[in-house]
Amino acid sequence: MNEYPLPTPHPASAHPARVYNVWLGGKDHYPVDQEAAELAARANPTIVPSVRANRAFLGRAVRHLAATGVRQFLDIGTGIPAAENTHEVAQRAAPDARVVYVDNDPIVLTHARALLVSGPEGQTDYVQADARDVDTILDAASRTLDLSRPVGLTLVAILQYIKDSEDPWDIARRLLDRLAPGSHLVLSHPAADVTAPEVAESMRIYNERAAAHASATPRTRKDVERFFEGLEILDPGVVTLTRWRPGPSDTPDDTLPMWCAVARKA
Repeated sequence: MNEYPLPTPHPASAHPARVYNVWLGGKDHYPVDQEAAELAARANPTIVPSVRANRAFLGRAVRHLAATGVRQFLDIGTGIPAAENTHEVAQRAAPDARVVYVDNDPIVLTHARALLVSGPEGQTDYVQADARDVDTILDAASRTLDLSRPVGLTLVAILQYIKDSEDPWDIARRLLDRLAPGSHLVLSHPAADVTAPEVAESMRIYNERAAAHASATPRTRKDVERFFEGLEILDPGVVTLTRWRPGPSDTPDDTLPMWCAVARKA
């Protein structure tokens, strides 16, 4: 049994996946999520471009890993399906790619089962679990993924919802410990040291409306670098979202307050 509380069908508090859905222009959320999203974005106008740049970073990272031979992906903190989901990007490059999605919101999993349909050569699966439940996630993922072969682990805009006291660095390490050499970590995280006053205010507004287990903590670049200890960080290192291997038409914007990187497990 999951030891962490799951959202109720009629929530009184905001949930990350549904708030994110508001920022992406989706319709799958409740009034409490809409209020939190709008007030937070008012305090920090970079939020909406940041979440869109974050989605683009995920796509570039997954395409890179698929191009280098990774055929399995574990996407934790899936969020409500939108354009360019992990399996779509991966299977476009490698039709036989397998993807397991994980989220703790039943609404997310309902949409996932309906919309995240694999191509005939690949496979997708969905796990309802909290990111803190490492063994539950990996045991369930192993029904679809071969953990003795490389996996692309995506922790994209999710670890900010795990408090320092819950040791998110240890959670990331334990996830990677059970993955094979050649696996990669794809990670992004809100920055505490880029447009800091606006980030702090938007987080305060969101946290006032979120459930206690879903409050958010931005972190500094130094804090984010700790997630990659013992791994080989790919060029260009830990950078802001638009600096990670941008395409020819991408415009760098260092005001977007999120750090990101991709790293390989030796």
